[in-house]
Amino acid sequence: MEVAALPPLRETIAAHRLDARKRLGQHFLLDLNLTRRIARAAAPLGRGTVIEVGPGPGGLTRALLLEGAARVVAIEVDPRALAALAELAAAAAGRLQVIEADALTLDAAGLGAAPRRIVANLPYNISTVLLVRWLHAADAIADMVLMFQKEVVSRLVALPRSKDYGRLSVLAQHVCEVRRLFDVPPAAFVPPPKVTSSVARLTPRPASQRLTDLAPLETVTAAAFGQRRKMLRGALAGIFADPVAILESLGLSPMARAEELSVADFVRLARALRP
Repeated sequence: MEVAALPPLRETIAAHRLDARKRLGQHFLLDLNLTRRIARAAAPLGRGTVIEVGPGPGGLTRALLLEGAARVVAIEVDPRALAALAELAAAAAGRLQVIEADALTLDAAGLGAAPRRIVANLPYNISTVLLVRWLHAADAIADMVLMFQKEVVSRLVALPRSKDYGRLSVLAQHVCEVRRLFDVPPAAFVPPPKVTSSVARLTPRPASQRLTDLAPLETVTAAAFGQRRKMLRGALAGIFADPVAILESLGLSPMARAEELSVADFVRLARALRP
């Protein structure tokens, strides 16, 4: 049986009794037109490896295969979904590998040949943790097309002096070109979440345009935005012996607050913390 000839996803879910589990952050996306739109946003798929996290019953996985993915590696932590995914793997004729594992424990670089694209309807409860992990591994990733809660994507694309601008904005925008693609209403999922979702594309910048080590940038953004009501001279006192001198040497006002600094300003602070 080919992928296109598989029974509708609702039948697969019923046959395998795959009720979505809240503790796993599961919300299944059943609309094949919508999942194929997500898959097309990740094109080209005909070379390298597509890594999918949390395939569940395989809705997005089917779409990736139907849109011509040469190889899909699907990482699923829920053992209940493995039988349904095995049926899909059989229909995919060698193009789908299913790994039962927690994605937080895996190294993207070891999951298949380059170029590697990560395409996923991410479990809400670990979405930002996974993203930060992948930002650290940007050298191994060509592209990411990911679905988050809409408020998370608003943070990813936020500009300085806006209410959504914060630590995640700085980290993501320093490492990647970030684009919001489209929203997905709650009714598209089973069960419907309480919030709207959004799909974003994050394309890592050339290595020459990124910090080799993101740890200093994480440190300065955590300090600055962790106390965002404070002026930087106070918020950064825990990581710089003399934050006023450091800020003034970089042409930044010690009386500014975190949301006033650009991504480039934070990168300069990170370099000052660890040259």
